[in-house]
Amino acid sequence: MRRRFTIWAAALAGTAVLILTGILFGEHTAYALPEYAQRTNESCATCHVNPGGGGPRTMRGLIWAAKGKPDAVPELPGVLLAPGVSNGEELYQIACSSCHGVYGEGMFGAALLFSGVPENKIRSNIARGRIRSGMPSFDGKFTPEQLDALVAFVSTLASGEATPAPNSYPLDSPRFQGAPQSTPMPSGGN
Repeated sequence: MRRRFTIWAAALAGTAVLILTGILFGEHTAYALPEYAQRTNESCATCHVNPGGGGPRTMRGLIWAAKGKPDAVPELPGVLLAPGVSNGEELYQIACSSCHGVYGEGMFGAALLFSGVPENKIRSNIARGRIRSGMPSFDGKFTPEQLDALVAFVSTLASGEATPAPNSYPLDSPRFQGAPQSTPMPSGGN
């Protein structure tokens, strides 16, 4: 009987040591981005400028981290994404290019260039987001005029009317000028 008590007491003491070690040394469960996305039911792009995670955080992501990473990402009602910007192409570069590519060619997000997506679907996707594909909702992040300008620009990408800037610019052939710095010396050889 005494031996069973000793084994039980040793097991209890070992468990207590493990618990105290965790408390004292601050061991907490660590979560990688996919786990945070599951905890918050938000895409990584809600908190990070780059939807793949890491890198700079959005204002919501900064506040979320400052609050100790709760299970809900804070809402920021009335905070515009690009105050004072009215050009659709500029709004696209600010809000969309990190996912959909600078030219609409697609990166983390779907390719928009020549996609044929109709204007009403573009407006709906921007406002409501596409949570399953990782696109956050931008509802309330643009003024009505900004949203109209952004939708109009993305529509030109989708229809192929927009001519995105080229990925490279042709350069003239280089012209080398100059004189030799030394005269060649014959060398022996075979």
